[in-house]
Amino acid sequence: MTTLADYRDERLRKLEEIRARGIDPYPAKSHRNTKISTILNHFDEKDGQEVVVAGRIMAIRSFGKLAFVKIRDYTGEVQIFMEKTDQVEDGHFSVKELKLLDTGDFIEAAGRVGKSSTGEISVFSNQVRLLTKSLRPLPGHDGFKNKEERYRRRYVDMNVNPEVRERLVRRSKFWQATRNFMNSKGFIEVNTPVLELTTGGADATPFTTYMDALDIDYYLRISQELPLKRLLGGGFEKVYDIGPRFRNEGVDDEHLPEHIAFESYAAYENYEDGMVLYEEMIKYVAKETWGTLQFHVGDFDIDLDCEWPRIKYADLLMEKFGIDVFSLNREKALSILKENGVQIDPSVADGRLIDNLWKLIRKTSAGPYWLIEEPLTLSPLAKISPENPLVTQRFHPVIAGTEMGNGYSELNDPLDQLARFKEQQAMRDAGDDEAQMLDMDFVEMLEYGMPPACGWGNSERNFWLLEGVSGREAVPFPIIKPKE
Repeated sequence: MTTLADYRDERLRKLEEIRARGIDPYPAKSHRNTKISTILNHFDEKDGQEVVVAGRIMAIRSFGKLAFVKIRDYTGEVQIFMEKTDQVEDGHFSVKELKLLDTGDFIEAAGRVGKSSTGEISVFSNQVRLLTKSLRPLPGHDGFKNKEERYRRRYVDMNVNPEVRERLVRRSKFWQATRNFMNSKGFIEVNTPVLELTTGGADATPFTTYMDALDIDYYLRISQELPLKRLLGGGFEKVYDIGPRFRNEGVDDEHLPEHIAFESYAAYENYEDGMVLYEEMIKYVAKETWGTLQFHVGDFDIDLDCEWPRIKYADLLMEKFGIDVFSLNREKALSILKENGVQIDPSVADGRLIDNLWKLIRKTSAGPYWLIEEPLTLSPLAKISPENPLVTQRFHPVIAGTEMGNGYSELNDPLDQLARFKEQQAMRDAGDDEAQMLDMDFVEMLEYGMPPACGWGNSERNFWLLEGVSGREAVPFPIIKPKE
């Protein structure tokens, strides 16, 4: 049985022979002047023209004096039609020398565009030039299905399963559409620090690192929120940031410790304004990325093309579980969670119990709808509702069993903020690693004054959801435990 080592040894032998002929198997310069898609999409215009194409060899078929080499570049595949010739330029390969080339090699072919006798669009060229000699063969499509191997060798996965690469193109469109929408609304993109002395803006366990130059520990940011709001205090009115954030948590279909997130803040606006703006944004981004507002996600059929209703947090928990979030019956809440298979420390704070109850409801919610008026205990950075001091002006879009974002009328009262930070810090000191840290610099900024504002954030989980794949399927190089 031929092993990978056998294939590699044979390719190393060919590499040695190629070099012995004075040919550089890894030249720096390519003379390509035409993409394959240009030939395929504009054949009538290109028919009979001389072109230089380049790409990876996907197949080689040789029949004595004839050979057919299928190559692929980023834009498509085309056949190189070759006939035997005695005149070969230095450093090139004729039909006779094709035995030194393999699938996976990158080559360049100069020739005339036309169609073969079977009608296949081809480039007629009697010689090709080697651009890169590959030493390992690409596996066949049927032989590269194991998820772990696909994630570990993503560069192979993209070649064998082109839909993976196409998904990453849509991911790029997703973020570009987000930028285009925000820019059109007068927002300015400002990149904020990844390293923070005090991290906050979300309930999450941070990663820690160490800076040699200052001899001090830093955190990797869990959110862009607090730096962006400092910009509002500095005179900006509409700002946003798109970039990585880091949360030291488990890996599952909806969570990756490192992922791309988007946050934005608009001065002189509140959560009512935010729901209008970000409903428009989500619809715009979906349309630009997938060309539709109708999706089938898991067991849900989703139609975003409607006016999304607004539903109060407390009403949902009372209707579903008979739970009063403002006067929590802890025994009843723990019992409901246990009945639904949720393992939780019985001593956790009321807010954690309520949040886990809400997650049970969320998982069965098709949406779209806006979840509003989240309890104060769960929203340390949002303004209190003037109609009900027990709830906040916070809003979530709920779609296909998940929260596709998070928005607030932002808290800008420094004394109120300090009190809430102290409450969070007490939870943290008691052992809750996800509780937020006391950030006195941020409180000081608020004491100088920050205008009323609406804030919003969403992560690339929105892309994963509407694309219909897990987080690890939707990123270029997913986190995976290394092999020894």
